[in-house]
Amino acid sequence: MNRLLTSACLLPLLSSPGIAQTITAALSQDIRSSNPGVNRDGNTDIVMLHVVEGLVGYSQGGIPGPLLAERVDVSPDGKVYTFALRKGVRFHNGAELTSADVLWSWNRYMDPKTEWRCLADFDGRNGTKVVSAEAPGPETFVMTINRLDAMFLDTMSRPDCGGTGILHKNSVKADGSWDKPVGTGPFSFGEWKRGQSVQLLAFDAYSSPKGDKRDGFLGAKKALVKEVKILAIPDGATVKAGLQSGAIDISSVPESEVSEIRKSSNLEIRTGTNPVRHGFILQTRDPLLNNVKIRQALAISINYEELVGAVTSGLGKVNNSPVYDTSQYFGQAERKGFSYDPAKAQALLKEAGYKGEKISIIANKRATVPSFNSAVVAQQMWRSVGLNVDIEVLDWATQLDRYNKGNQMMASITYSPRFDPALGFEQISGPKDKQPRKVWENPQALKLIEKASQTTDAAIRQPIFDELHAMLLEDVPVIFTHNDIDCLAHNKRITGLAPWASNLILWGVAKN
Repeated sequence: MNRLLTSACLLPLLSSPGIAQTITAALSQDIRSSNPGVNRDGNTDIVMLHVVEGLVGYSQGGIPGPLLAERVDVSPDGKVYTFALRKGVRFHNGAELTSADVLWSWNRYMDPKTEWRCLADFDGRNGTKVVSAEAPGPETFVMTINRLDAMFLDTMSRPDCGGTGILHKNSVKADGSWDKPVGTGPFSFGEWKRGQSVQLLAFDAYSSPKGDKRDGFLGAKKALVKEVKILAIPDGATVKAGLQSGAIDISSVPESEVSEIRKSSNLEIRTGTNPVRHGFILQTRDPLLNNVKIRQALAISINYEELVGAVTSGLGKVNNSPVYDTSQYFGQAERKGFSYDPAKAQALLKEAGYKGEKISIIANKRATVPSFNSAVVAQQMWRSVGLNVDIEVLDWATQLDRYNKGNQMMASITYSPRFDPALGFEQISGPKDKQPRKVWENPQALKLIEKASQTTDAAIRQPIFDELHAMLLEDVPVIFTHNDIDCLAHNKRITGLAPWASNLILWGVAKN
């Protein structure tokens, strides 16, 4: 039975009135693994961050703060971080958290065999290296790095790093191979039916890090239902039917569905922009696209107002910058984007000696991202100036694998959120020989990103981000089109749901 049929068959079973303590949510794809920060994508990240927690995490405003740590003390030279652990924190198996668990988790992440997504951010390949990690006492963990790095705690907090989640050693089998996550989060990891559903179970012994108010990954995080069942349903029509029938309580939906859902008597919709960025990446080492004039022609032959309007049903706003549009660093320089100029695009193509060679762009048809739709709209604009662009449609897993290997000429893609602009630029930048997924390897840009990562002073950082933005528009390794719009549809019985940074947060959510 294929995934679509399996998901469809689940819907009538889940609509039973006997499941009062269960919330059913839908994601466009199954998680890739249960291993935080390993073999991951955006869906995997958010599910895992219900289960595991790191020493630090992001607040609602995107600022890193203590999570499993009670406090973090930084030495005057910015190289030694001392984490005082919260007392009384327990893992899902009942064991109490100690610094020995933190050290075990850290050493496992730093083992190349783990294949942690963020290893390069801590082993020196991206500049910062953790030269020592120690547990001098049961409630104290100390990390020493090789240089000043104002983004160190931000990087540890990143969802794609699994939040650098602290795991109990029972998460692995006796032979060291992965089993399942035993974390400290508000939910424990239940049954995973691959390709179908993931079960999260309320952790009754959970204690929130601080206060009684939600604050991103910090603050109140209590599970208010006994079970969350997350279905993997790639078909938008099935999701829509499930929402209407009540078999699905919560799901992201495309912008095109917002107007109709607002008319529904049993559903509500919540919307908001977030730091997720949509656009097209270009392989600058490709024999054709290594010509900057061709890349510039691709960029300025797009009418962004039309494209963004078309793929967001008029809800989105154009943003050609890696700096998201509600950031404190999104200023006049970042508002300046690519100027739509088909005539100039044709002139650039002529100067570049372009003779109609085929340009292939890969895309996927996930219902919650505009990958395919953006590619179709842009393709018509590109062809109108003489660019021979073809679209190759892939399933998301295959596209992600090719992205990680740098194996594409162009791709219509979505980048996961980065709150700090230095991390937003770093996400796309770096030497491709070491990290093939990187798209921008301009040496001057890499130096500026490093400079911005060494301070939190906004007065120093703003001119750096302004300069990086201008350089990106000139080099065109990526064409950002707009920031994502959270569109969360939910049953009116659901309370406490709030979109944030494209994360489906299910703690603090109840079903009346």
